[in-house]
Amino acid sequence: MALVQHALIMETLAAKPGGGRLFKVAGMPLTPNDFDPLAVVVDWLDACRSGNLNALLDLYDMPAVLECACEKTNVIGHASLAAYWDPKLRSRVSTAFTLDNLAVKNDGVLVDYRNHEARLVRARFQFSPSGKILRTSCGPFDRRLSA
Repeated sequence: MALVQHALIMETLAAKPGGGRLFKVAGMPLTPNDFDPLAVVVDWLDACRSGNLNALLDLYDMPAVLECACEKTNVIGHASLAAYWDPKLRSRVSTAFTLDNLAVKNDGVLVDYRNHEARLVRARFQFSPSGKILRTSCGPFDRRLSA
């Protein structure tokens, strides 16, 4: 079961055109320029789980950076992201890209999830002002060591 660590209550308003969800945080106005970083991460997991590379790439800003400690590699831009993600999405196991934990942080969102091989990974997402993923850093995560 996923644990969402967020002090605010969110209400699902509707599906956004082109995919995704629109949320409203209780007590906070939602303007057209606002984006919900939690919804972006959920959409990211959905795109990965369904193996939809185009939907996944649409979530990233053009100059996005991915720093992967699992493979000790850095990836910059859409073409490199496509080359990084395509084989992972094609070889994903049935339990891949399931949410384990989600937390909002001052500089983005921290998410623990199962990667394409169902191994536990911790990723930190940072976003551009337009709501696109600007930077992701990820690495293996051992819950026993985080207590």
